[in-house]
Amino acid sequence: MVKDILSVNAYPDHGKKNDFWKSRLKEWTALDPPERISEVLFGLIMVLTFTGSISVSTAGKQEVRELLWAALGCNLAWGLVDAIMYLMDELIGRAHGFTQIKRMKRSDNSVESREIIRENISPFLSDLMKDEDIDRLGEKIRQLPEPSMTNALIFKDYLIGGQIFILVFLSTFPVALPFFFINDVPLAMRISNGVAVILLFSGGFFLARYAGLRPVITALAYAAIGMFLVALTIALGG
Repeated sequence: MVKDILSVNAYPDHGKKNDFWKSRLKEWTALDPPERISEVLFGLIMVLTFTGSISVSTAGKQEVRELLWAALGCNLAWGLVDAIMYLMDELIGRAHGFTQIKRMKRSDNSVESREIIRENISPFLSDLMKDEDIDRLGEKIRQLPEPSMTNALIFKDYLIGGQIFILVFLSTFPVALPFFFINDVPLAMRISNGVAVILLFSGGFFLARYAGLRPVITALAYAAIGMFLVALTIALGG
């Protein structure tokens, strides 16, 4: 929260403090590309723990479908849990940020104010900024309207929570669909595994491009790690 203040100019009308914080939270709140891809890969790994446990030699069509419905229900539940945990994390993080801003506004001690700011920005920025820079930032923070916990969560947060739920839930289908439409279980298994590898590779590829890493090498590593995690989960009884 305090880190975001670095980009904020003093707000001239303190009487509209609710509008100020709502507008700022709308600007700051977003599910960035790595988080979107990670949610999809999380759901993918979850459903793979089910499809990976299907026995090609003994599983019947009805048994496979029951297992896939269980996988669907599992991802439905985990999507809901993930969305709620996102909202809780946002609430706790913003409550902490609001508390730090209130401490800053009420502090008359420059040394204490600097400590508060340095504790709430990245160590890299803290090392770069001199005391004079920190003091100027402190003055900007003191000019802001005092935040209220009534603004801790906004409508956009719930939309993002819904997006997380949908991403985790929908990631079930690409891997599960072959079993619903192909009666030959071994063939369906091969197609499902192929789709899973492609999705893991694609997720790693896009994450690598976002981070500036080597896309192909990172994607291969991501696919290998994903399959390893699936195998480990199955081995541990997941």
